[in-house]
Amino acid sequence: MLPVGYFHVVFTLPQPIAAMAYQNKAVAYAMLFEAAAETLRTIAADPKHLGAEIGATMVLHSWGQTLTHHPHVHCIVPGGGLAPDASRWVACRPGFFLPVRVLSRLFRRLFLTKLAAAHQSGKLRFSGDLAGLCDATAFAGVLAPLRRTEWVVYAKRPFAGPRQVLAYLSRYTHRVAISNRRLLVLEDGRVTFAWKDYANGAAPKRMTLDAGEFIRRFLLHVLPDGFQRIRHYGFLANGHRRAKLAVIGKLLDTEPKTTPAAAIETEPAPLADPAAPKTRPCPCCGGKMIIVEILPGPHRHHRWLDSS
Repeated sequence: MLPVGYFHVVFTLPQPIAAMAYQNKAVAYAMLFEAAAETLRTIAADPKHLGAEIGATMVLHSWGQTLTHHPHVHCIVPGGGLAPDASRWVACRPGFFLPVRVLSRLFRRLFLTKLAAAHQSGKLRFSGDLAGLCDATAFAGVLAPLRRTEWVVYAKRPFAGPRQVLAYLSRYTHRVAISNRRLLVLEDGRVTFAWKDYANGAAPKRMTLDAGEFIRRFLLHVLPDGFQRIRHYGFLANGHRRAKLAVIGKLLDTEPKTTPAAAIETEPAPLADPAAPKTRPCPCCGGKMIIVEILPGPHRHHRWLDSS
């Protein structure tokens, strides 16, 4: 984590595109990541805005509060970037990252361009109510009005600091469509769960569905096998993250301080008890194995071990 403000930007696909994405998850979700990342990096690199290379961690969510299909990506972005010549850190304005309307229009253009190219190359498949979209003319007719509508891109209030960023990521990175705490009642083959109506000030509400419908909605959000729902871009990309963060650390004067080993005061290690049973590290996590119980029997080496 860098000692700078962090911003939270969300890119959402409009409903007609979401319907296409459901039948083409791997292709459409990958394009959602690519278009959102390219949008952020392009606008941030423009000298009229920030003029720097930014970094972003993105998390895909495909659900809304009532478990409907609602694909969007949450982007956690440090408030600034690396100058083109890597000579300095370029900070964004306090409380402001990039203009949302500019982001929205570029995101719309980039995604629709990628979607049209995927259709032309035969990467998209449609069935059921959308089977007619296999025809190029029909497909183009659906996309035409979407080029004129406003796509939802919004920036939430900046995080209060790195601790809040970590807390957010710890909650959201591996979240599933609904958490246990929202499940209220299961009886007579019906499920009742809590949800927030964000269209009305996040008013708390309840919804009851037949169990079959509830399971159907939950399964809408199963990702394609092996799909990566957490991705990193810009100076946080896996290929060069360590090297670029080292450069940024020097520019921000946040290199970790080291203390000579001779100056570290340590307590003398206690003498080993020759009668104490020997332990070994956990083969899974490498942690110290602690004996929590010795089972009765002729073989005293049968022990319950815990590394938690």
